[in-house]
Amino acid sequence: MPFAINEAMGQYSELFMLLAAGTYTVAFIAFAWDLAKSSKALRAIDLKAAEAAAARVPAMAGAGSAAPADIVAVDSAAVDRVDSHLAGPVGRAERPSSSVAKQGGPASGAGQTADADMRYAAERRVPARVAVALTVLGVLIHGAGVITRAIGSGRVPWGNMYEFLTTGAFVVTAVFLLVLIRRDLRFLGTFVVGLVIIMLVAASVAFWTPVGHLVPALQSYWLVIHVSIAVMSSSLFTLTFAMSALQLVQTHRQKTVAAGGADKLGFMRLVPSALSLENLSYRINAIAFIGWTFTLMFGAIWAEKAWGRFWGWDTKEVWTFVIWVVYAGYLHARATRGWTGTRAAWLSIVGYLCVVFNFTIVNQFFNGLHSYSGL
Repeated sequence: MPFAINEAMGQYSELFMLLAAGTYTVAFIAFAWDLAKSSKALRAIDLKAAEAAAARVPAMAGAGSAAPADIVAVDSAAVDRVDSHLAGPVGRAERPSSSVAKQGGPASGAGQTADADMRYAAERRVPARVAVALTVLGVLIHGAGVITRAIGSGRVPWGNMYEFLTTGAFVVTAVFLLVLIRRDLRFLGTFVVGLVIIMLVAASVAFWTPVGHLVPALQSYWLVIHVSIAVMSSSLFTLTFAMSALQLVQTHRQKTVAAGGADKLGFMRLVPSALSLENLSYRINAIAFIGWTFTLMFGAIWAEKAWGRFWGWDTKEVWTFVIWVVYAGYLHARATRGWTGTRAAWLSIVGYLCVVFNFTIVNQFFNGLHSYSGL
C-alpha cells in the first residue's frame, strides 16, 4: 500500500523554501557589502601609501644617494599595512612585484592578491561574518524544507525537477559552508549564494510540482544511489564554475595591472591569484568527476534493471555522457597537454553549462525515458 501523501508537510516545505530564499537574499547582500566595503578600505590604504611614498621622494632626492629604483619604490611600512589588511580573510598577501611599481602602477601594489593557501588570519571582516552567519541560518531553514518535503511524500526528496533543484541548492550551500571550515572561500559567497537563489527561484517559478508519489520507473533504491551522487557532483561543479569565472576576471585584472593599467577591480585583491583559483578548481573538479563517473555507471546499472539494457542512447543518457567527456577532457588536457590558464577555465565553464543544459533543457523539452521533471 503506497504511503499516504501529507499535503500539510508539503505546504510547510514550501514555506521553509520561501524563508530560506529570503535569508539567502540578505546573505547575498551582506557578501556583496563585504566586497564593496573591503574594496573601499583597500583604496583608502592605497591612498595613504601613495602619500607616504610621495613624501619620501623629496627627502631621498635631497640626500643624493638614493638609487632610481629606491625613489619609485613603495614605502615598506605602507606596504606592510596593506599586507596586514589583506591578510585578514585569506592568509598572507603577496607583495606587489617591483615591475608593477616601476611601470607606474598604484603605489601600494594594486596587483596584490590573496595567498594560495586561503587560510584564515587574525583580522575579522564583520560583513563577511554576518553573511556567513545568515548563510548558516538559511541552510538550516532550507534543510527543514527538504526534510518536510521528504516526510510529506514518504520518500527521498529528489523525484522531479522541483525537488532536484531545491535539494541540489541545499547541498551546494552545505558543501560551501563545510569547505569554509578549512579554507576561507568567503570571496565566493556572492557567487555561490547568488546561484543558490537562482536555483530556488527557478524551482518555485518554472518547475514547481506538488508533493506526490514517484512514477513507477523511479520507485527503486537506485534512485537514492544514482541521484544522490549526481546531486553531490553537480554541487561541486557549481563551486568550480564560480571559481573558474573568478579566475577569468582575476586573469584579466592581473594582466591589466602588469601592463601598468589602473586597477578598477580593487575588491579582487580579496580573491586569490588566478593560478591559485585554477589549482583549487582543478582538485575539486577531479573529485566531482569521480562522482560523475559513478553517476554514469550506476545509471547504466539502473537502466538495465528497469529497461533490460545498460545503454539505449536516450537523450538524458547521451548528455550525461557528454558531461563526462567534457570534464574528462578538461582533466586530461590540463594534466598532460598543458591546458592551463583561461583555456582550462573556459573548459570548466563549458562543462558546467552542459550540466545546466542536461538538468533543464533536456528534462523539459526532450522526450525520452528520463522525462520525469514533473511538468
